[in-house]
Amino acid sequence: MKKNKILILITIVVVIFGAILLTNRHYSTLKKQESDFTVRDTAAVTKIFMADKNNHEILLTRKGGTWMLNDSIRANSRKVSFLLSTLRRLRVKAPVSKASYENVIRRMAAIAVKVEIYQNDYRIRLGSLKLFPYENKSKVFYVGDVTQNNLGTYMLMEGAQQPYVVYIPGFRGFVSSRFSPLVNDWRSHIIFNSKLGDIRSVQLIFGEKDKAGESFAVEVVDALGNYRLKTLKDNKILSVYDTLKVLNFLTSFSDLRYEAHLNEELPQHKIDSIIHSPFQYKLKLDDKSGNSTVLFMYKKNRFPDEVNKAYDELVPVDLDRFYGYLPKTGDFVLLQYYTFDKILHPLSYYTKQTE
Repeated sequence: MKKNKILILITIVVVIFGAILLTNRHYSTLKKQESDFTVRDTAAVTKIFMADKNNHEILLTRKGGTWMLNDSIRANSRKVSFLLSTLRRLRVKAPVSKASYENVIRRMAAIAVKVEIYQNDYRIRLGSLKLFPYENKSKVFYVGDVTQNNLGTYMLMEGAQQPYVVYIPGFRGFVSSRFSPLVNDWRSHIIFNSKLGDIRSVQLIFGEKDKAGESFAVEVVDALGNYRLKTLKDNKILSVYDTLKVLNFLTSFSDLRYEAHLNEELPQHKIDSIIHSPFQYKLKLDDKSGNSTVLFMYKKNRFPDEVNKAYDELVPVDLDRFYGYLPKTGDFVLLQYYTFDKILHPLSYYTKQTE
């Protein structure tokens, strides 16, 4: 009796599965398949792959609540969210006209970016019942040029013959720039992303000789707000300091970002010259998982060297921006004082007694 029930259940599942497949085939038309660029369930997207004809390619992968770039670099979550929003809102305005068909196809063959979308899916869906999960390559399409009025983008579904003009309702512009296969366009700009409870210690070292005595380290003793502040010049532990200022210092490491990635923007010999020169500041953060993040900071000239030498009255140092170097990753970046000033106070700032 039990065996019969099991066989009946299996038969029902197989029949339902087959019916779903046949229904989907029956109602799916070639035209819809060729023009459906919209990704409606972006929460189910697991991977996005993009590549161009110049051997540039990137892979964005969702790992838990984090997006990774090429499996090794934290991706810029804001840009990924923006891309997912774009995929959800894409709509077809019209097929490419016969008059411009040949030109559009020729251009797409030369400059189009290939986009592959992967999503979590189920082989059987019956209302809230979902069975047999798997990762599905749900869409593959090519993103080409913008239209002459800059209000649309040419796209072509893989295997299709007919390209379409695609746009976002309510948005005046084109979307092709959002499908970039360049690694630097997807890098996370976060340098420090540690909550107070994750920090073990932070060191701030001043590179200038006359400020060497201002270098210090803060160790987090426990979660009750007890810290250990010491000088790095003589390793003296200080018993009197402003605990609120130290707390503000430590909580500032929850989200510190650089402005721009410069490895491809500046010649390597200039980068090497800067990182081998005396640094202005050195920051080192150790977390409770045993990870360390080190950031060297250098002054940035406001003008080219030849201009600084010719005009003595100019302020040679940029007062808004400076350089940063992350030896662990080899990234050379542009920083803003506006963002980092709050963690670059000297030791005397924390020990100075208020009157």
